[in-house]
Amino acid sequence: MIYLKKYTTDNGVMLAMCDVDLIDKVLTEGDLEINIKDYSAFYKGDIIDPKRAKVIINAEEIHSANVIGKEAVAVAIESAIIEKGHVKKIKDVPYAQAFSTKF
Repeated sequence: MIYLKKYTTDNGVMLAMCDVDLIDKVLTEGDLEINIKDYSAFYKGDIIDPKRAKVIINAEEIHSANVIGKEAVAVAIESAIIEKGHVKKIKDVPYAQAFSTKF
């Protein structure tokens, strides 16, 4: 299951997705830290099944995306929001950010 939250901006939709099991974590590896715990409100939207997420995400409306977790990243790749080659990992947890310049 994943959290999915959409924010409407002047440039289009900003998408936040995070695997449910990561929402209260702080991931640290070397100098890199992703603090999901302190920023959980950013991700906490609807809890949905990844299959449902693929149906409700419209890649054409997405201006930017912040995605973390195996399930969330897989959905973003399959929905053509991020490219597999742009995915990074911290503590074996995949994450990615995407920005569109089409708007």
